[in-house]
Amino acid sequence: MSTIRLPATGLVEFLIIVGATVPALIDQSSTDSSPTAWWALSAYTVVAAGALALRRMRPLLAFATMLVTLAVAEISCASQEVQMSNLAVLSLAFAVYAIGAYCTVRIAVTTLVGGAAVVCIGLVVNHATAPTDWRGGSDVFATIAPLPVAWALGVVSQSHQQALLAAQQRAADSARERTHLAEQVVAAERGRIARDMHDVVAHSLTLLVVHAETIRARSGDLPPWAREQIDALAVAGRQATVEMRELLGVLRNGTAEEAPRTPAPTLADAPSLVEAAQVAGNAVELRTHGDLAALPKPVQLTGYRVLQESLANARRHAPGARVAIDLTADSSRLDVEVASGPPPRPGALMPGEGIGLIGLKERVAALGGTFSARDVQGGFRVVASIPISRPATERRGAQ
Repeated sequence: MSTIRLPATGLVEFLIIVGATVPALIDQSSTDSSPTAWWALSAYTVVAAGALALRRMRPLLAFATMLVTLAVAEISCASQEVQMSNLAVLSLAFAVYAIGAYCTVRIAVTTLVGGAAVVCIGLVVNHATAPTDWRGGSDVFATIAPLPVAWALGVVSQSHQQALLAAQQRAADSARERTHLAEQVVAAERGRIARDMHDVVAHSLTLLVVHAETIRARSGDLPPWAREQIDALAVAGRQATVEMRELLGVLRNGTAEEAPRTPAPTLADAPSLVEAAQVAGNAVELRTHGDLAALPKPVQLTGYRVLQESLANARRHAPGARVAIDLTADSSRLDVEVASGPPPRPGALMPGEGIGLIGLKERVAALGGTFSARDVQGGFRVVASIPISRPATERRGAQ
């Protein structure tokens, strides 16, 4: 045996229609059991059921159809000296409620007045066509008296819904305002940080470069290895100054679109990193596999930053240690591996230990890659695998 499954809203609508029309059918048997009365009530019930199904989308049409049909049925029955159940007006109450709930106040009031006019016209026709004992009067107004109450309930319901919508709109506006204020606070804080960095860090870097170049200018009494170290110090200082200015531009503008004044580094710049590390005392071996130049720029930039931070960590924590670098590129990903051996002497511990590795992990993860860094036999090993494009599941999640 198959069952009919109705959606929740459809079931509610069905129950409303049944509750509005069935009571009159039940009461009709005790009111007037003549075939004429039954046919009139049945015809009105069918029309009322169809109109009630449309009352939310077409409240005026539903109300007008039901009111006219009921008036014609009542006038016809009275002229033939038969009576329909007074509960037939119950279904009309639902239509009147819909007028108040889904129409503007002006239209709802106009419709209510128009409905009263139709009732009055119906009474006039009833008095002209029905026998004296079957002419309506105060009993008709007593029967339809609850209808204005249903109309008022509909108006109140609409006002309540509008108040809820207005509250939701105010909440949404307030949330947008809070977001805007938070963005302003963040922008102000970024500007403050940029000013502090410019006044303190950038100034110190500039002094570092100036001192290095001053010493280099007086390098006649210095041994060759010292001159090379001073040159490397000046180059590193100038590069740090340029990167600091770019960072300050990002902080001030809130975006990196206009901040850089020089092209972003790529893996083609890896030899310069290796050379700087060798000058600093680390023996570095660079091995490349595949076409690194064909990689997308974001992948190259991330690979460059992994290599840069790994060599910087080797200089800080493993001075003089051997470092092996493997860069492998294929059609699907870039693999970066930097392995440093145990240091001949322990490196100095610096504040903010591990922050650079956390930043690298976030950079690699942003491109859908993996990153690991761990101790290996007294040395340190950094491995990053960066896909050429994000996985399909991640792209679908972003959409």
